[in-house]
Amino acid sequence: MIELALLAGTIAVEDTGGPGPTVVLVHGLLMDGSLWDDVVADLAADHRCVVPTLPLGAHRHAVRPDADLSLAGVARLVTELLDHLDLHDVTLVGNDTGGALVQVVATGGARPTDRVGRIGLVSCEAFDNFPPGLTGRTVVLAGKLPAAAFGLFMQQMRLRPLRRLPLAFGWLTRRGDATTRRWLEPLLTRRDVRRDAVRALRALGATGRASLLAAAERLPDVDRPALVAWATDDRVMPLEHGRRLADALPQGRLVEVPDSYTLVPLDQPALLAGHLRAFVASPEPAPSAPSA
Repeated sequence: MIELALLAGTIAVEDTGGPGPTVVLVHGLLMDGSLWDDVVADLAADHRCVVPTLPLGAHRHAVRPDADLSLAGVARLVTELLDHLDLHDVTLVGNDTGGALVQVVATGGARPTDRVGRIGLVSCEAFDNFPPGLTGRTVVLAGKLPAAAFGLFMQQMRLRPLRRLPLAFGWLTRRGDATTRRWLEPLLTRRDVRRDAVRALRALGATGRASLLAAAERLPDVDRPALVAWATDDRVMPLEHGRRLADALPQGRLVEVPDSYTLVPLDQPALLAGHLRAFVASPEPAPSAPSA
């Protein structure tokens, strides 16, 4: 684990190093980089895995009070991280809100970058699905509370029966309750992290859908290999959106992941790692010959 001083503040990053292809893995709202632990354990033998913990409510370092925590602002932070580590030909993969961030980065909505060679979208917000489902709407609504009241609301999530409700993590993961419980600790115990979480929720609620719709319009311009991996049992991110994303991306390819909810890295890490390994290793299509 390393710490990077970026414009928004200090960001914790897991970097496995190594000479293999670089895969950058992006988590979602109220999560940290441990979302990807089991996937990284599989891929790290022959890939360099870079996993940031972004300031989305489960982070350990509070960011600057003026940091832009909107979807576009956090996407710029991802791009800044790629620059800071001087990464090239990256496979940029996101799950949940992380997939929305990947769309914004790939379409240039954050800041144009040529560091991304391939993208992976894993059961994520797309098109007008923002905030997504009952889970997303509930947490964004709770983010309108003052930070102290938001903390009191989230204290209820210490109880497993409440965490497993559809309005919490119940429709996000079948098997990852222990991990989701750990994600709540910074928010429940640190006032500065709660303030960041509320700022992020308000910014995402205000502009997230517009940013995502703008990215959707530009998806046909993302002419690079794209893997869309979608949970067949997802109740928050419609499978139809996975199909639409794969169709909209010129080199898009859809794979369906069985027996999983939205957080595929928790529910089916081995299957997802296998799909990512095959995707990274697949040759890029030859450029089309110019028409006569």
